[in-house]
Amino acid sequence: MKIGILGGSFDPAHKGHLTISKEAKKRFKLEKIIWAITKKNPLKAASKTPVSKRIKDCKRIIGLSTFIKVKFYEDITKSNKTIDLINYLKKNKNLEIFFLMGADNLINFHKWHKSKSIAEKCNIIVFDRHGYKKNSLKSKTFKSLNKDNLTFIEFKKVNISSSQLRKIW
Repeated sequence: MKIGILGGSFDPAHKGHLTISKEAKKRFKLEKIIWAITKKNPLKAASKTPVSKRIKDCKRIIGLSTFIKVKFYEDITKSNKTIDLINYLKKNKNLEIFFLMGADNLINFHKWHKSKSIAEKCNIIVFDRHGYKKNSLKSKTFKSLNKDNLTFIEFKKVNISSSQLRKIW
């Protein structure tokens, strides 16, 4: 079974998350996409919005899209690290995992806890974001990862980010 994982704080969730999920489903024939919400991104400041509200907002954004599941795994994995989520999901040997991220995340991916292990265990799908393509393609991560399991998708349909939305709220 091919599944996608879109992880993050989703603070707030927006149509960009939905758009890349739909595109990944179509391009890679994914059966399911999990929006894995984290209480706190290890590389960012803590969210002021409770996880329960962020989950509710995610469910509102996905609407009737039944292939997307909103999940909070940190109570099960006892961790907010992506590798721990991947290892938990990989207990199901029938899963092929596609990890979805924006190009902005690729730039600092080498700083993630056990980033090389994540890349070994998943297909990494990077969606271009306005203003990040050049730096992400020059990044330490892009240069070092196996291009067999990393796909960079030029994608300019949605130019919005959660951090931009927080600034205007």
